[in-house]
Amino acid sequence: MRQKIVAGNWKMNTSIASGLELAQAVKTGLEGKSLNDVKLILAPPFTHLHAIEEMIKDSPLGLAAQNTASEKSGAYTGEVSAEMLASAGVGYVILGHSERRKYYHETDELLVQKLTRVLEAGLTPIFCIGEELEDREKGNHFELVKSQLKNGLFHCSPEDFAKVIIAYEPVWAIGTGLTASPEQAEEMHAFIREELSKAFGVEKANACSMLYGGSCKASNARELFAQPNVDGGLIGGASLQADEFIRIAESF
Repeated sequence: MRQKIVAGNWKMNTSIASGLELAQAVKTGLEGKSLNDVKLILAPPFTHLHAIEEMIKDSPLGLAAQNTASEKSGAYTGEVSAEMLASAGVGYVILGHSERRKYYHETDELLVQKLTRVLEAGLTPIFCIGEELEDREKGNHFELVKSQLKNGLFHCSPEDFAKVIIAYEPVWAIGTGLTASPEQAEEMHAFIREELSKAFGVEKANACSMLYGGSCKASNARELFAQPNVDGGLIGGASLQADEFIRIAESF
């Protein structure tokens, strides 16, 4: 059985005070609930990580960073290393989010470096891939995703790959109100798993948790999560509301 996961990417939202309130609301809202082995992960801004880790460390919630540096340490002003994140109690790191690729021009080569740092620090990468609307309209979406997989992940040893969570983001469905249909999401997730099978073998590919990220909310999560190759969600705006976030997890 693959791990079911719902990860909330808060992006650049909340102050420390309001972030702590949100984390507490999620923690409190989970009390007494059985989520059928679904792993819930919070990904607040860097400034919040240590305080939220202190709050949730006695709960089943996981903690993720939204990014990390490509270097291990040194004179890189403003950067936060994977080892620093590990020391703050972080367990997961989101890599290659479409907003990082688009706005900060993160390349496949840079993401290979970041992935290496995350694995060296003993953290679990949530590796994001996905196509723009233009790619899908031109029918290039499968080749684009295949290229991101090949360039970003296929250098991994089978042992390292087994530690990776993949998040498929149809970029055209992020923050637009558009959502890939359950059938579109399943089609791409199945394609990704097939490509992973070719690179790492069927057993490793079938064990990889694969999340859907793209305007997933409580109203559509049940249909999305019912697909055979969709193992959960990387949630954006809906994760900023504790009740909504918990309802998404309950959709399994």
